[in-house]
Amino acid sequence: MRKDFGKKTVITPLPVLMIGTYDSNGVADVMNAAWGGQCGPNHISISLSEHKTTKNLREKGEFTLSFATKDTVLISDYFGVVSGNDEDKITKSGVHVSKAKNVDAPLIEEYPLTLECKVLSLDDGVLIGEVVNMSADESILDESGNVDLGKLKPITFDSASNTYRVVGEVVGKAFSDGFNLK
Repeated sequence: MRKDFGKKTVITPLPVLMIGTYDSNGVADVMNAAWGGQCGPNHISISLSEHKTTKNLREKGEFTLSFATKDTVLISDYFGVVSGNDEDKITKSGVHVSKAKNVDAPLIEEYPLTLECKVLSLDDGVLIGEVVNMSADESILDESGNVDLGKLKPITFDSASNTYRVVGEVVGKAFSDGFNLK
């Protein structure tokens, strides 16, 4: 038997994304966004309402996108519950910021996986960005030098229960296991 919920939507997993920008004075800001993901080989899409971040995106046209982890859940949630218009979230949180190598945007050292992006469009609240570089702390790389999600421990937003969950367990091999049914 199934239960109907009407228009309630649960899409999972929803990555917990940290959007890093500079304002016109070069002051770093970051916000937490959960309504986004990859929409092509080198493109991301995020649904945003108006924020200090959207103003910065329009002014600068570049940003970083980092992935919240089990180790950064406290600061990541803080970046989502406080507005950059009300306080300096970077200073208050105590994170360490450096300028990204390929875009004019802050790289927050506490996040081990970061995409450097250029704004392709920001229309009707939908940000489309092109990834120009991905950088990862060596602590999350496997023996072949690739990102290991088991080491990263990214979190997802569970919209059914308003909680964060950790991603990591491998349960199959993509583009491979299904051939066993042929």
